[in-house]
Amino acid sequence: MPGIIISYACHAAFAIWILIAFITPCHSLQAQKIDLLIKGGHVVDPGNNLNSTMDVAVSDGKIFRVAPDISAENVDRVIDATGLYVVPGLIDPHTHVFVGSNDGFADGFSSVSPDDITLKAGITTVVDAGTSGWRNFQAFREQVIDRSITRVLSFLNIAGSGMTGFPTEEDINDMDARMTSLVIRQYPDIIVGVKIGHYRGSEWTPFDRALEAGRLAGVPLLVECHLPMLPLEEILARMRRGDIYTHSFCTASDRTCLLDEKGRIRDYVLEAREKGIRFDVGHGGAMFHFAVAMPAMEQGFLPDSFGSDLHRFSMNSGMKNMLDIMSKFLNLGMAFEDIIFRATWNTANSINRTDLGHLSEGAVADIAVLNIKKGKFGFIDTRKQVMQGDRRLEAELTIREGKVVWDQNGLAADEFKRERD
Repeated sequence: MPGIIISYACHAAFAIWILIAFITPCHSLQAQKIDLLIKGGHVVDPGNNLNSTMDVAVSDGKIFRVAPDISAENVDRVIDATGLYVVPGLIDPHTHVFVGSNDGFADGFSSVSPDDITLKAGITTVVDAGTSGWRNFQAFREQVIDRSITRVLSFLNIAGSGMTGFPTEEDINDMDARMTSLVIRQYPDIIVGVKIGHYRGSEWTPFDRALEAGRLAGVPLLVECHLPMLPLEEILARMRRGDIYTHSFCTASDRTCLLDEKGRIRDYVLEAREKGIRFDVGHGGAMFHFAVAMPAMEQGFLPDSFGSDLHRFSMNSGMKNMLDIMSKFLNLGMAFEDIIFRATWNTANSINRTDLGHLSEGAVADIAVLNIKKGKFGFIDTRKQVMQGDRRLEAELTIREGKVVWDQNGLAADEFKRERD
């Protein structure tokens, strides 16, 4: 009889142990060391519908946990983010970063080394907008992509040598859909789409070959639309769901404005959005005008992403960086949470990289800690017209794969202590 009682007791204890094991959170049983713990920040993570004060723990370059109150025990470094916003690392989908010694953009002086500007703006991922083509992508990869802290992705230009200027950039004989698609499929983790732009002819051949390359590789088309002889209505009609139109909020001699003569969004533009075409800002040094952005905003026509069109000239003019573009839309009336959605998760979806742009447990720890500065600020468009605003976004901290790569005010640094004699 006592043996039976002991047997029952053992079985009961084992059952209780199993029950505790299943109902106890895994994190409390896991003794994994936390490398970074960001405490007290307001987390805005649209990909996970998070918008509240929470802590974010990072371990081994990954998001370990996001929760209201995470213990600081067994933590290497605690960062106090009280009063700040903690968001996924920002994604800039329109840049030119194939920097080199040549003139122009491809392997050239007009491109910008990404780490020189991105990290200080909370940007952890950029997409190069067709600066290289299938002929010179390998050089771009070796010179820039493999050597940058910033994650560098690419739209591959349908022009074989990318943005080399006239006449080579407009050589139809070098626009090879098959070769372009083969290189894209060779680097599926880096090349996210095809780019068409900078063609002054009236033939549809370059456009159609870019579409064909995208179809063969199963990737979207980025239409930069320096295509003065091709009508916008037909361009949008040929584009497919998921393709991206950039330089959306401007007027220029080589494109049709999205607004008609009465300042209304054109019907066929609205139809294109309904079809699933995405519209990127593509600010650049000449392609963003308040006179277009403001009435578009008032009509509910918002950008799907905040592409900067980063290059040597735009960064030193009205564009500055992607955070400045986001600040413009903040002062135009867009909600902060909506801005973060379009700068992170929505852009990640546009480039089919849903492993990025969110703070899910197990995701790469690309994080931006932002501050909304309040005061009197001036924002400049590419016509050198200024709009006054009272809020500006600044990056306090940028974390790339779990490592602090930008720290504006020493949030992650050790306190200085003066040595005494």
